[in-house]
Amino acid sequence: MKLAIKLAYRNLIGAGLRTWLNVIVLSFSFVVIIWMKGIMVGWDHQAKTDMKNWEIGGGQYWQKDYDPYDPFTLPESHAAIPTALINEISNGEIVPSLVVSGTIYPQGRMQSIAIVGMNPHQSIFMLPTEKMDTTTSAIPAIIGSVASRNLKLNVSDYVTIRWRNVNGMFDATDVIITDIFSCNVPSVDVGKIYIPLEKLREMMSLKGEATILTFREEQSERPEIAGWSYKNTATLTQSVDELIQTKTVGQSIFYAILLLLAMLAIFDTQVLSIFRRQKEIGTYIALGYTRKEVVGLFTVEGAMHSILAAIVSAIYGLPFLIWMAKAGWTMPIEASEFGMAMAQTLYPVYSAGLVISTVLIIVLVTTVVSYWPSRKIAKMNPTEALRGKLQ
Repeated sequence: MKLAIKLAYRNLIGAGLRTWLNVIVLSFSFVVIIWMKGIMVGWDHQAKTDMKNWEIGGGQYWQKDYDPYDPFTLPESHAAIPTALINEISNGEIVPSLVVSGTIYPQGRMQSIAIVGMNPHQSIFMLPTEKMDTTTSAIPAIIGSVASRNLKLNVSDYVTIRWRNVNGMFDATDVIITDIFSCNVPSVDVGKIYIPLEKLREMMSLKGEATILTFREEQSERPEIAGWSYKNTATLTQSVDELIQTKTVGQSIFYAILLLLAMLAIFDTQVLSIFRRQKEIGTYIALGYTRKEVVGLFTVEGAMHSILAAIVSAIYGLPFLIWMAKAGWTMPIEASEFGMAMAQTLYPVYSAGLVISTVLIIVLVTTVVSYWPSRKIAKMNPTEALRGKLQ
């Protein structure tokens, strides 16, 4: 085996430009696949971290009728806070929020909006709720940057909101925008306005009630509470997992095309090599090599392309991948338009498993592709091969 590797290396180096062209193409596949997979892993990590920081914390209880995708459930999505959780709420370990449907009238226009009541002193979310803890002539409110752009509202602007209370009576009041925040989670930003929880309870005549209870720390299990549905972080981030899975399948097709082009070059090189080196093959057999050993020699020679490609890709790809991990990849279009948790700049994450698995897959595929044309050697007549007769 050691001799086969030595001979294969000499033959590859002796082939000159043809070898290096194959190696460069293959090394490009290494770098691109690892970079793109790193982007997907980084996106997954960032999206889940942002959702925990801005929306879901360490898990939630939802009032049993609450469905964030069905606004018609909001009028019924409220219930008294369970007494078993009162102490945790007092300690700031659980943040209750009340969600009701309403209408907002910016510049005389009418637009549906979800009014979210939240404690201004909460510390679980990154929302700047402390900006609602102020004395103004109207109800202090905060909105996201996308909502601000859509509604054409700025800080210190007054706007009217309308709601229907628990008794079915419509009412309206003015709010003043005290802050505009920016976040990467569209469901926190788009179509929502945040006001103090106690004020919203007073407006809705829902004293001591809530729609969502969010925990600070993630726990493997939570007790079942009548009238509430427990949602752990895995459930709440399932949409991200499904999206990443869908994107990964799409990317796999791109990887396959990239590998196919590289393997086509390796296959052609092997076929050409066997065609032009028939005398050499005959000499090997005359010297005592078995056909199996000669096939192994040519297979090692082909597979060695991937080893050299891994080395070359490490030389120029490693600095590039490290730089991308620090600088990130900025999306060419506005990420908020995707309607999903996505930062404008994605930072790839490369794990040892990702790099090793990518290298092993490419080496394995290259070996198989190299072996495929080499099987022809087993059918060659060594005497004819020594004479240089084409077979």
